[in-house]
Amino acid sequence: MNDLLKKHLSRRRALQIGAVGAVGLSPALRASVYAQGSDAPEKKEVKIGFIPLTDCASIVMASVLGIDQKYGVKIVPTKEASWASVRDKLLSGENDMTHMLYGQAFGINMGIGGPKRDMNVLMTLNHNGQAMTLSKKLAEKGATDLAGLAKLMQTEKREYTFAQTFPTGTHAMWLYYWLASGGIDPMKDAKVITVPPPQMVANMRVGNMDGYCVGEPWNHRAIADGIGITAETTQGVWKDHPEKVLGVTAEFAKKNPNTCRAVTAAIIEAGKWIDASLTNKNKMAETIADKSYVNTSVDVINQRILGRYQNGMGKTWDDPNHMKFFNDGAVTYPYLSDGMWFLTQHKRWGLLKEHPNYLEVAKQVNRLDIYAQAATAAKVSVPKSTMRTSKMIDGVTWDGTNPAKYADGFKIKA
Repeated sequence: MNDLLKKHLSRRRALQIGAVGAVGLSPALRASVYAQGSDAPEKKEVKIGFIPLTDCASIVMASVLGIDQKYGVKIVPTKEASWASVRDKLLSGENDMTHMLYGQAFGINMGIGGPKRDMNVLMTLNHNGQAMTLSKKLAEKGATDLAGLAKLMQTEKREYTFAQTFPTGTHAMWLYYWLASGGIDPMKDAKVITVPPPQMVANMRVGNMDGYCVGEPWNHRAIADGIGITAETTQGVWKDHPEKVLGVTAEFAKKNPNTCRAVTAAIIEAGKWIDASLTNKNKMAETIADKSYVNTSVDVINQRILGRYQNGMGKTWDDPNHMKFFNDGAVTYPYLSDGMWFLTQHKRWGLLKEHPNYLEVAKQVNRLDIYAQAATAAKVSVPKSTMRTSKMIDGVTWDGTNPAKYADGFKIKA
C-alpha cells in the first residue's frame, strides 16, 4: 500500500470516529432503512468526478467521514483536470456522477455545452464563494473594482482578456453579468477565453489574461502569490446564488434511482456537517487541501470558508454570505428558478438562439422527486416553493415568473 493511500485511509478513519456524534452515525455505521430491501442502491460503488475547488468539499467529506456507508454506498471521488473532462467522463460512463457547474448541466442538456445529452441535477452542492480576480498590474492602474476597470478600459484602449472556466458554466455567467452591470459588453469590449480552474493562477502569472472568474481557492491563491486582487465576489453579484450541482445523465438516474437517492442523502448530510461548526470547516479545509483533492496550502482555503476576505490591496472584511454547503437546508434544494436563470443567460448571450420552454426544461433536469426522497432520508425539510426571488447587482429582480421577458430585457446582450 503506497504512502498516499495509507494517509488517506488513516485520515478517513480518524474523521469517521470524530464525526460519529456530529452526523448521527452508529459506531458500526449501520445502513439506514433507505439502503435495505427494494430500496437498496443498485450500484454500491459510485465514482464521482470533481475539479480541485473548495466547493467539491461535501462530496469529499461524505466519503472521508464515511457518511456514504450509512446509506449503503461507497463514494469514490475522482479528480479531473477540466470541466470538459468532467463532462466527457460523465457522458462516457467512466464516472457515474459529477461535481458540475450548474450552467454546464443545463448547457449539455440543451446541446450547447458539448454533445447533447439529457441531464439531471440531483442537488445543489453550494451557494456563493466564487470571485472576480483582476491582475495586480490592472489594480496598480486603478482597476481595483468594476468602476475602476471600466474607466481604465475607456482610457487605455487595447484588447482586454478575461477567462472563465466553461462556456455555459457559472463562472462565464457571473463574469458576463458583472461586466455588463458596469457597462462593459463582454462580447464586444473584451476577449473571453476558457481556462481550467487550477490553471488560472499560472496563466495570470505569465500575462495570458487581465482577469478571471473562478471558484475558490484560486482567487485567494492569486492574492497569496501577489499576482492578482479580488475585485468582486460572486455573492456580490447575486447573494446566495447557486453554484455547483451533483450532476448525472438522465439515463443513469433512470437505471439507478436508489443509488441517486442514497448518494444525494449522504452529500446533503456532509454539507450539514461542514456548516455545523468552525471546527468542522477547518477539518474540511485540512482534508481537501491535500494533493489528492485541491492540492494547495490550508491557509489558502480556510480563510474564505470562514468569511474572512481580503482584496489583495489592503482591504479586509467579514462576509456573512461566504460559501455555504447547507445553511439550514437552504443550499441543497435544486430550485427550478435557479436552473431557469442559467437558461435565461444562455439566451441573453446568444448561446441559445430561441427561447426554450424554461419551466419544462427545469422540471426535466432538476429531479425534485429524488431530492425530496433523499432529504427525507437525511432528515432535512424541503422548501414549500420550487421558486425563489433574488435581486442582482444591477438591481434587477429574478423570480422565475417571466423568463423570456427577463432574458430579453437586458440593455447589454448578444
